[in-house]
Amino acid sequence: MENQYFTSDELNVKNRAFLWGDSVKVSFFVRNGGLIMDEECYFFLMASMRKMRLNIPLTYTLEFFQTLFQKDIIGKGVHNGIINFQVFRNNDGITLAKSSVSYFYEVTEMTDVLAVHQRPLELDLIKEINVNNNLLSNIRVHSPENIYGAIYAQENDLDDVILLNPNKRIARTTAGNLLFLEGDVIKVPKQTEGAYISPLMENFVTFLHKNNLADIQENEIIAFESQKAEEILMISEEKGIFYVGKIRNKTFETSRFSGLVESWRESFNQ
Repeated sequence: MENQYFTSDELNVKNRAFLWGDSVKVSFFVRNGGLIMDEECYFFLMASMRKMRLNIPLTYTLEFFQTLFQKDIIGKGVHNGIINFQVFRNNDGITLAKSSVSYFYEVTEMTDVLAVHQRPLELDLIKEINVNNNLLSNIRVHSPENIYGAIYAQENDLDDVILLNPNKRIARTTAGNLLFLEGDVIKVPKQTEGAYISPLMENFVTFLHKNNLADIQENEIIAFESQKAEEILMISEEKGIFYVGKIRNKTFETSRFSGLVESWRESFNQ
């Protein structure tokens, strides 16, 4: 059932997501025939809708989404996958804040949403554009920078690009957040630097912290530090988890992050 699409209403070209990018996106995760981290993902959806001043229906409870995905996704045979869920504003209100909302979502099946994709990524820094570091930079909304960066990556035989903020510090990639391993320290760009809020990443680093497996530090990270890291991991709500294998002429190991991710995965089976 790879890339199956579901909507609350019949879509038409007059919806504001198509015309204005007036929408927010979050991901939900199916693993071994059940939802995982569903509460964290739900609260992230609610926070994202509030930031975009979207009208939140009273029916949008955690139980509503659990039932919806159980019926349309899990109940139809999807045991592992990522549900990319998008809520958009309709054109039916007296004011935009009072307009109703509709949703659209797709599911991409994979072997295990917590497993690292085996092919390491090749990245590079892009300096022609940058991403902002304001209130809306941390949630998944329409981002022309992501589109530009994805095309740049394709044209330069890269898998993704590292986006900087206006202060020339690392924010994120077009697809997700970066984690830099040096010694026993894992450095993560601060959300105030333009990094995405990521329930998937937060669950991972919280597990590492609670089990004393690494020293987690949220930092302001200059571009050069991408060359100093021993290993780099990218966590994408939309696509999953990836090793970074190369940035320019620097190659990176993957063994230590491999062990840390495996320990995290096993914690879900206990």
